[in-house]
Amino acid sequence: MISALRRLLRPLARLLIAKGVGLAALMELLKEAYVDVALNEFPVDGKKQTDSRVSLLTGVHRKDVKRLRERPTEKMAAPRSIGLGAQIVSRWLGSKDTTDRKGQPLALPRKAESRNAPSFDSLVSDVSKDVRPRALLDEWVRLGVARLDDEGRVVLNRLAFVPEKGFEEKAFYFGRNIHDHLAATAHNLLEEGNPKLERSVHYTGLTDESAAELAQAAERTGMKALLEMNRLALELAEKDKGGATSTRRINFGLYFFDGAANFNNLRPDSEAPGEHVSEKESGS
Repeated sequence: MISALRRLLRPLARLLIAKGVGLAALMELLKEAYVDVALNEFPVDGKKQTDSRVSLLTGVHRKDVKRLRERPTEKMAAPRSIGLGAQIVSRWLGSKDTTDRKGQPLALPRKAESRNAPSFDSLVSDVSKDVRPRALLDEWVRLGVARLDDEGRVVLNRLAFVPEKGFEEKAFYFGRNIHDHLAATAHNLLEEGNPKLERSVHYTGLTDESAAELAQAAERTGMKALLEMNRLALELAEKDKGGATSTRRINFGLYFFDGAANFNNLRPDSEAPGEHVSEKESGS
């Protein structure tokens, strides 16, 4: 377990150092997480959670436990451009009216050219009538999510809501996606019921050219899977809307990484050249 933690903390440490977040700030966040999880996920039947018990479970000093228990919980809210933007992109990619025969998003005129014809403005209005489509479009262009073509139509730059600019938006996805990936793996390691999907294909001993070719293949096959999942999820979400039991959320994601074969400069013998594991379900 410690060996695994040592690996996963290295890219986090790199990010924190680059962004000026020192160890003291991280320690405060870790204390907060330990106390919150101990309070909410490790209760004792019929007994009140005391500061002493939380301190015993977590190793956090009782004074810090008391201080953190009294602090209001700060929730990470999605930037408005993400909540609205992700919904609009999902509908754009999930509707037959706004995609071609191959499922690729059509370039949309700003305003409908005829009654009930698809347009960017109507797509935005279908999701929210509280935002001006032009204001959202300007923000999307700033973030690199969309662009205007020579005919003035709105074109999606990518088959997902992936801002090329905008640190706040990227940070939100960083927190949500890495949380869900870790939560799935933790579920499997703790053997809490049926294993959750958490698989990868990894190889070492590749050239730069081979890694680049695999990156392109991952983009093609990965986006195909995401588009299929989006269409099904959109259909089911419409069916489930407003139901008393509609309380679940899902997150199905992809990532691709290539780097030095010695795994972030850890022990060079940690993975033998050419070693590969295909369709491995970690922690299950």
